[in-house]
Amino acid sequence: MQGFIIRLNRARDEDMIVTIITEENLQTLYRFYGARHSPINMGFKIDFEVEHSYKSSISRLRDVIHLGYPWMSRYERIRVWQQFVSLFYPHLHDSEEIGSFYFELLSDAASCWSDQNPKRVAVESYVKLLEHEGRLHRRMECFFCDKPIENEISLIRAFLPAHSECSHTLSFNPKGLEWLYTHASTLFLDDNEIDRLWYVMNEGF
Repeated sequence: MQGFIIRLNRARDEDMIVTIITEENLQTLYRFYGARHSPINMGFKIDFEVEHSYKSSISRLRDVIHLGYPWMSRYERIRVWQQFVSLFYPHLHDSEEIGSFYFELLSDAASCWSDQNPKRVAVESYVKLLEHEGRLHRRMECFFCDKPIENEISLIRAFLPAHSECSHTLSFNPKGLEWLYTHASTLFLDDNEIDRLWYVMNEGF
């Protein structure tokens, strides 16, 4: 079985509770500490086995193999990746069967992480997530006042549109946002706008 680690929670001593997005569901497993264990970290893609036990309500994580990417040796890219991946746990932790979408989304993002600005990849992936969940607000109506937005478009948490004067935040290039929402592409947004979208995204999915 393969999956991405989206949360590590220390248990007793050096043991860990590990939450993993797999190809079909969310797995929460117990990881015993030991010198012969391969190292694991937040955001790692791993191949692993699950060992069930009648003595415990939580299954055991075993036979872990790290499936690395070339960019994982680059500190800035792995730091942004770990920030991005950490957003999935609070969003999905109450879910059981989540299907393959989230695993495939992370796999696609990880494949692009080396060649592109990682924050752009993350923003584009988030728009795909919103579209998948039916939460992408294409109609430009202000979240605060419900009136149409004709020019100065701002975005708040969950990329909800708002008037700049209502949200008290900076506006975005309307053409860039339209292209992002239509094509899940940040082509017409500059790096400053990407940094602001990244900030909004980190408020939570």
